[in-house]
Amino acid sequence: MSSSEWAQAALQSFDAVVNATEGFRGRPGQRLMAEQVARTFSTATLGKVDEESGTAAPTRAIAVIQAGTGVGKSLAYCAPAIALALSRGTRVLISTATVALQEQLVNKDLPALAARMPQPFKFALAKGRGRYVCKLKLDRLAGTGEAEEDGEDDLFADEEAAARAKRPRHETEARMQFYSTMSQTLSKGAWDGDRDSLDTPPEPEVWSPVAAEGASCTGKHCPAFSQCTYYDKRKELVGAQVIVANHDLLLSSLGARVLPELDNCLLVLDEAHHLPATALDQFACSMDLSRITWIERLSSRGLRIGALLEVEEIADIPKHAAQLRQTLQDLARIVMDVYGAQLKSQPNAWGPARVRVPRGELPEQLIAPLGLLAASAEGFLDALRAISKALRAEMRDKPDEAKRLSTLYAQIGMLAPRLEALHATAQLLLQDAPEGAVPAAKWFTLEVDGDFIVVKAHASPILPGTTLRNHLWSAVRGAVLTSATLTSCGHFDFFMREAGLHGDEAATTLEVASPFNYAAQGTLIAAETRADPKNAAQFTVEMVDALLHDIARVEYGALVLFTSREQMRQAVDALPTAMRSVVLVQNALPRTQLLKRHRERVESGEPSVIFGMQSFGEGLDLPGRLCESVFITKLPFAPPDDPVGEARAEWLRAVGRDPFSELVVPATAIRLAQWVGRAIRTEEDQAHVYCYDKRLTRTSYGQRLLKGLPPFALEQRAPL
Repeated sequence: MSSSEWAQAALQSFDAVVNATEGFRGRPGQRLMAEQVARTFSTATLGKVDEESGTAAPTRAIAVIQAGTGVGKSLAYCAPAIALALSRGTRVLISTATVALQEQLVNKDLPALAARMPQPFKFALAKGRGRYVCKLKLDRLAGTGEAEEDGEDDLFADEEAAARAKRPRHETEARMQFYSTMSQTLSKGAWDGDRDSLDTPPEPEVWSPVAAEGASCTGKHCPAFSQCTYYDKRKELVGAQVIVANHDLLLSSLGARVLPELDNCLLVLDEAHHLPATALDQFACSMDLSRITWIERLSSRGLRIGALLEVEEIADIPKHAAQLRQTLQDLARIVMDVYGAQLKSQPNAWGPARVRVPRGELPEQLIAPLGLLAASAEGFLDALRAISKALRAEMRDKPDEAKRLSTLYAQIGMLAPRLEALHATAQLLLQDAPEGAVPAAKWFTLEVDGDFIVVKAHASPILPGTTLRNHLWSAVRGAVLTSATLTSCGHFDFFMREAGLHGDEAATTLEVASPFNYAAQGTLIAAETRADPKNAAQFTVEMVDALLHDIARVEYGALVLFTSREQMRQAVDALPTAMRSVVLVQNALPRTQLLKRHRERVESGEPSVIFGMQSFGEGLDLPGRLCESVFITKLPFAPPDDPVGEARAEWLRAVGRDPFSELVVPATAIRLAQWVGRAIRTEEDQAHVYCYDKRLTRTSYGQRLLKGLPPFALEQRAPL
């Protein structure tokens, strides 16, 4: 079939699904989006191209589609993409940013679509390995709640062992019982080994000791391989035409063959506005300069296991280990000599004290030690790779000894990622940007952890677009990126730069308007304060007074969004006694329980007001009476002390550009549009959005922000 025939057939499948869905009304915007998806995916050249045959270079096709709330974008991309994948003998890879959307796709949207499409298809959910339990680890822990303390079989780092020693007896007993119950439930088949399917998912410090990890996993050589949840789920992926993953897994597994090859599948990135931030997180790195006793443990394990396997490369391990320990100590001392005064002078606020390296230009005295560190880490890693290779060969040749060999493999694998982090961080810190090039962000942190003063070094790229262009788009042939918020202040330019697609000839953009009548359904109330929002203390007092006045009149559901914990704390403290029973505060309850209680209150006719921060500002679907009012306490600018943002702003100023206009305002516009988007969720909703920040209507950049918001009826209110 030709590309136009493929596209036409895909659209026919979309139309057939719409017509087969009882009570479903066709939406012009949804079909417009489906057309673009079909056109994009039918154009892309998939699979290997024989360059020697003189065949033309493969055609890339990437569509960036902003689909307003209510368009129905899941169906608009799923139906044509799946139809095309089935026709072309390939697969669809859907990547989201949140677990909520993954679950909606797998538990609701895809099953409904599979029941209506003429051709059958299978779908599966792909999660990172760490979401699943490692049966070997669980078996070791189920008896005692802790690792065995015989030294040779302890898979825990020293600081974790110290934490265990300080743990109260009752907490240790509770953890023992938890692991034992988990093991029994798994063995009976009443639990599938997925952390997310537990009734109450455990806290990270409880889950981490039993989580599966790539570095310590021996795969098919593991004695528990036939019962491994992770590999069982991997088998489901093999037979699925549609795989639902997330942006973290997509970027972390590039080139690892965990997901379909990107040059031979149809890629959909939903919630695509998160992609740039995820890219920066994935390619950032850090290393601990203070807690270094793990090096001795890794060294002794490497020597012992390498000697058992007669690996010649272990000869230099003692030298590398000694050099690493000494160099890390030297680096910690130099960092404190240079930056200690700045680090110690910072108030004990949220998180560690932090100091950034201006322009990414490291002090001269740090250069040589970092070079030594990188070289020693590389030599040590080479020796560990040789040991791992020998272990895998031994497992292959001696399957009867798989359990013992798997334990040896894990002993090295549990600590090797720390060595890899040292190597990667040292290399990025040493990266010296040529004249005019973009430097990496580099910074150091200081925090107190019990009796330890912990110094860490960090580095990160600052331009997500460059990172994505080099690592993702160079491999992708056909992709659709979509979200309700991809334009900023009315334009796609900012997102295209951030996503690495600016100037890419393969990329096209499309804006599909929401079917909602915002002017009739909603009102934006710009409620001004006398205080300047930049004067945080005075503004917060005045804003809280106005907020309490307004939420006292809430009849059903409402959402209040704060820009800082301190701001939310002051609002909670100011609540009159009568109003405290009405307010539900983020983190006071687990998110699912909090939302359940909110729904129960509203459904019983009681008022219920949720106090939340950024994570409640998007992905929250509270239609109808569940959210009749949204209160935005302050414009959601990014925190001013983010080291990556600071480094980027510094670079922009150095090359004569304005970071506030080019970076801060567009990013805030996307975040604000997400927050405002919590108000109107269906064509029947009626809602009010309150914003207490007068900069929205009083400044030129505020007018830019307004252009990126739905066209609500605007009402301005003078200070109370």
